[in-house]
Amino acid sequence: MAYPEFADAYEILKRHTHGFGDIVSSLVVHAIREDALAFVVLRAMLGLSPPELAYVTAERTRVDVSQSFARRIDRRVREDRQYLRSCTSLTCERIEAMIEAACQLINSGAADTGQDAIHRLDKVDTRLGKESVEHVATHGVPYAVLLYERFLGRPFASHRDAVSGVTGNIMEDAVEAELRKHGVSFRRTQHADSVEGFDQAPDFIIPDEWNPRVVIEAKSAEDDGTARDKATRIQHLATISTGREAKGLKPFQVVACIDGRGFGVRREDMRKLLEATRGKVFTLQTLQYLVQCTDLAQYAPQGS
Repeated sequence: MAYPEFADAYEILKRHTHGFGDIVSSLVVHAIREDALAFVVLRAMLGLSPPELAYVTAERTRVDVSQSFARRIDRRVREDRQYLRSCTSLTCERIEAMIEAACQLINSGAADTGQDAIHRLDKVDTRLGKESVEHVATHGVPYAVLLYERFLGRPFASHRDAVSGVTGNIMEDAVEAELRKHGVSFRRTQHADSVEGFDQAPDFIIPDEWNPRVVIEAKSAEDDGTARDKATRIQHLATISTGREAKGLKPFQVVACIDGRGFGVRREDMRKLLEATRGKVFTLQTLQYLVQCTDLAQYAPQGS
């Protein structure tokens, strides 16, 4: 998609929302019916990927929008700028739900997250809600250009990747806190660490890498692709554990600590994950049972 096409859709969205002064779903729907590409402009304003928009839509509107549907619609509106004039009623319902969620987010602005986190809407054009959008669009900033560059990727994606890294550490930090609370010895590996016997180091090795008796993979993922990769990794660890028996070594227990909507998208992957870990799967809500319900209990001092 070339910039002139994007800019045309931007102007249509701007006109229908009265210069971004009225960002409400009914007006945005009219804009997107005129030019479906305005849907991409709206998403660029949020700075969210299609799967992320699908997630917040399900949370805010209770309309079931899958990540694969969001990706497909994002592609279709770029291929057919009149797409909303011919889509099925169910498809239109889901798209309108995504628009409603997007409008709610833009109007709400960035919530206070304290000093240790950055809100995804804490950007020059969305920090204060529609007031920020309207200000940027009417005070000399080449807003359409900014949004197009954001849509293309790297400058804003770098920020998104950084935030994703922080989000991914939420589960790992929670697992570490639980192990420390119970006095369990462990090695927490870092990215690209090399550990003998593993082609890719697990997130946690208990009690240590020279005597692995329990390995833990920890991940919080909202994207189904990220969740699928982690599930595959956990299955591979189970295969490595089985292979140790053939070499006369003790196998280790594989434990998965996972959370996020991404793991709920593909049920078949979850079935394989449960089989690979023999049911040793924990979420943030059940992490309190991590030690007592696994072989980790053997490494927790009495009374801890």
